[in-house]
Amino acid sequence: MTGKSRIRRLLSQLAAALAYPVSSIPRAVGTAVVAAVTYVLLILSTFPEMSMQMLGAGMQWADDTLVLLTENVLATNGWFGLGLIVCYAVLTGVAVTNAAAQARVTGVSSLSDLTGVLPGLVASGCASCGAGLLGFLGFAGAMAALPFHGDLLRVGGIVLLLGFLGRAGDPRSCRVTV
Repeated sequence: MTGKSRIRRLLSQLAAALAYPVSSIPRAVGTAVVAAVTYVLLILSTFPEMSMQMLGAGMQWADDTLVLLTENVLATNGWFGLGLIVCYAVLTGVAVTNAAAQARVTGVSSLSDLTGVLPGLVASGCASCGAGLLGFLGFAGAMAALPFHGDLLRVGGIVLLLGFLGRAGDPRSCRVTV
């Protein structure tokens, strides 16, 4: 198989994987819920100390916390950085929906493609905007040394998610890839 045909096949499978979650209302709702939860977690992980203090004072501060931290991401990373977080959250919703469908269709033991999404979740989540998940673990200083406020790691996570989705394709179809 030539390089061009491989790229065409990958793009075709990626389009099928991205279309699957919106092929029914329950799947679209499930994808939106997972994407929203992912967005909230990524935004809260941008400034873990503030998130813990605000939410520790009561859940009535949750909306204020999300608004303040979204504004902080916008101020520090710009629209591009916020767009990367939103893109990552949506792709995570699609990947989780597709992985659940693949588990239903083929069984849990054949989910070798699912391992492709795990590095993307860790890589993109940990540098969502500076400290990220490593900030929760006490490594905020190491994350501060990253260039471009962690945008490169976010782009890497998105590429890994797109690779996973392109490789897996539509979860309803079972095919052998070489």
